[in-house]
Amino acid sequence: MSEVTITNRRADSSANEDLTRLARHGADAFGYQADLRVDRRLAQLLRLRVSQINNCTYCLNLHYEAARDAGIPRPVIDTLTAWWETDFHDDAARAALAYTEAITRVADATAADDVGARHTALAEHFPPDQILEIIGIVINMNVWTRLKLAEGAVPGFADQARP
Repeated sequence: MSEVTITNRRADSSANEDLTRLARHGADAFGYQADLRVDRRLAQLLRLRVSQINNCTYCLNLHYEAARDAGIPRPVIDTLTAWWETDFHDDAARAALAYTEAITRVADATAADDVGARHTALAEHFPPDQILEIIGIVINMNVWTRLKLAEGAVPGFADQARP
């Protein structure tokens, strides 16, 4: 498989120290290498789902690989865009995925109306400290997807090979 490189087509956020610190802090606290109490596989599915919803090619490239590295079975990864149509997720994961979608799509009036109900459902499966981590994971991923979209960060083949 060819190596992937990232090209920023619009902006370089590393030129702004405060923006870099903000993004780095979120990644350190809630990113895919952070030490969290929430199950590692579930956290990775939440990150990937945010990446899918926000159409961030940089994040999709990173988090599909991270999901595979976390040992998530391929069918679970491949069907995440329609997770509610599968039997791959228990009730806790379903509540976390639904909550992730509500927080990510909060500008959608339907999702915004549903945040409270989805939070209540989440609380049936997770203690408060893990709910806060889930919130942190989702917010962090929304920051990163928007940052990478603003940069115009797109993956490409390092050797210019095409499949």
